[in-house]
Amino acid sequence: MSSEETIAAADVRRVSKRWASQSHALVVVSALILCSCQGGGPQVTHVQARPVAPATIAAPGVYRLGMGARRLRDLVNRDGTLVIPRQAASRRPLPLILLLHGGGGAAEDFQSKFPLADEYGVVMLALDSRHNTWDGIDSPFGPDVVAIDAALRYTFERVAIDPKKIALGGLSDGGAYALSLGIANGDLFTHLVAVSPGFYAPPAPPIGRPRMYLAHGRRDNVYSVAGTRGRIVPQLKDAGYDVTYFEFDGPHWVTEEAARRALEWLVR
Repeated sequence: MSSEETIAAADVRRVSKRWASQSHALVVVSALILCSCQGGGPQVTHVQARPVAPATIAAPGVYRLGMGARRLRDLVNRDGTLVIPRQAASRRPLPLILLLHGGGGAAEDFQSKFPLADEYGVVMLALDSRHNTWDGIDSPFGPDVVAIDAALRYTFERVAIDPKKIALGGLSDGGAYALSLGIANGDLFTHLVAVSPGFYAPPAPPIGRPRMYLAHGRRDNVYSVAGTRGRIVPQLKDAGYDVTYFEFDGPHWVTEEAARRALEWLVR
């Protein structure tokens, strides 16, 4: 993304404050805070947000969502970043990918990939988990599903999104979560992306048949590439899913090549 099209840090804070001041955002913030206590409340597994025709198209740029919840134990604000490519100015519906970080990570871990949004014409939404990692991994599904739902609603109201190209993707724990939650929400997510996922465990019966792109580095020292190659990919194919698998010479990370291949797969 060019320097002219990238919003400076001060502008990001200003835009976030303006967005957060809107009444809808305040309702969302309240909902997220209420559900931010890990393990509290009923299990939630279904994402209800759906693309709508936005009344106003947000300008291309990089925005903090301004709808986070602060963790009491370490005062870390869990929020997210929305990257709107220059192609959004045409009001033509664009592909969307929701990015989920690895365990102990944050949305900003994907910052180096944000410039690819303009290159491929893809809206990127990188979200922080409500806690150290995603629910369903170390707690019941709930707070993170609610946060994902709210972030998607927020995005759909500001950017025209192609309902046939809505991807849920992530790295490590985020990749496992993308497969797990995505399989149970195939009525929304048409594409799933998982880099070095390690495992997957859908919280509810499968819905639909989202296409899948899995990638794993041969030098991964966290989750062995053999697990994805020999277990996860065959299981998904046996279940009837269309799976594209890419193995790269790299560590436990989303390399530039892996990211580009995933976006090319999504937009074609």
